[in-house]
Amino acid sequence: MQEVRIELLQQMPIFGGIRAEILQFLLALCPTVSVPKNDFFFREHDDGDSMFILEAGEAAVLKSWHGQDCSLHTLTEGDCFGEMAVMDHCPRSASVRALANCIAIRISSVDLYQVYARDLKQFALIQMNMGREVCRRLREADNRLFGVRMEMPEVNIGAYRPFAAPRISGSNAR
Repeated sequence: MQEVRIELLQQMPIFGGIRAEILQFLLALCPTVSVPKNDFFFREHDDGDSMFILEAGEAAVLKSWHGQDCSLHTLTEGDCFGEMAVMDHCPRSASVRALANCIAIRISSVDLYQVYARDLKQFALIQMNMGREVCRRLREADNRLFGVRMEMPEVNIGAYRPFAAPRISGSNAR
């Protein structure tokens, strides 16, 4: 059973390049959770300190919009979720609800700190891999947003410019 779980982790981008003995150490720390169909792993805005790896079942990533849950993505076996809370220690940005009975590995920030204490290089690689995965998802979201903008020109997404340089007035301004 443990070998199957290690193989599952090794196939995931977040654990790419991580040695089997470190994954075995991490798995020994991490509980397996069972979430019945229609129950939530967590809800949007909950405090979070852990991520999950779905071993069995399906789950939906949901965002609330005017009191309605809107589905963003469906998670299947081998998908991970919740890693943003481990990285930034901010409230959950979305809810995750089980679409079927689910089994998942729960990895807390405390568990990852144990990897840090055991092997700093492997911990750093996990953190870099997590950053890459979050960046990949951000790039995907940017592409989707751009696609929506191109299909619906009346939506003024371009008015929001988070990276625009501030305008400077005065004699030194060019």
